[in-house]
Amino acid sequence: MATSRTEPVRGESATPELSVIIPAYNSGEVLESTVRQFAEYFASRPAESTGQVEIIVVENGSTDNTADVCAALAASWSWPGVTFHPMSSDKGMGAALRAGTLASRGRRVLLTADDLPFGFGDIEGADRVMADLGSVPPVVIGSKAHSDSEVERGLLRSVMTGGFATLRRVVLGTRTGDPQGTFIVDGVLLRRIAPSLTERGFLFTTELDYALELAGVRPVEVPIRLSEDHLAHASRISPKDVIQMAKGLLSLRRRKTELRSAAAVSNREA
Repeated sequence: MATSRTEPVRGESATPELSVIIPAYNSGEVLESTVRQFAEYFASRPAESTGQVEIIVVENGSTDNTADVCAALAASWSWPGVTFHPMSSDKGMGAALRAGTLASRGRRVLLTADDLPFGFGDIEGADRVMADLGSVPPVVIGSKAHSDSEVERGLLRSVMTGGFATLRRVVLGTRTGDPQGTFIVDGVLLRRIAPSLTERGFLFTTELDYALELAGVRPVEVPIRLSEDHLAHASRISPKDVIQMAKGLLSLRRRKTELRSAAAVSNREA
């Protein structure tokens, strides 16, 4: 698979309205369904409300058939108004999101997951916010922490999520309820700040949120409902990952000045 794109493909708008970035690691069982659901959703929406959409899947070190699924999707792709671009990156969710962001072209960029965890509630929530405000917020998060979100979690997930949230507030002082939800970000802003983001794993969006908050950008959180398919899968984050993420928070705090400066410059230029 290609590792980057520098020119639009034939028939593709130079500036899509939305880029959907999907990191894919051992995602062979769910990826085709997720990509096709996105394609069906955007192809069915009125063109004037959606515009051109690009879906970028970033395979990152899989040992299953994820790459083959991407190749098959690309070979048979025929969705009007929606383009599909498989690529690869180094291993790690953060590495994949960063690579996909830098390859994207959209006016807005959706950072999501391979199993479509919230259905399309995050996108529709962002649309409602834009309609209510009459403008486009620079960052919208599909947030499990929103008071109106419908989230059913087992005891272990709840303990890990609550513990990490407490650590994040203590160590970083961030105010966003769920910096590990799905992000819809102004494309220019995200592509300018992405080169300064170094987290290669689960902390990537926490690093992004931290940098944005340091620069005075407060994400707007919208409610979501966890999909039944997502609830059926065991969490991919283990207690060991939470320990590593806690150590990562300390590393982020040490980079506070650097991240504030990078985000502030990016926000002024966006």
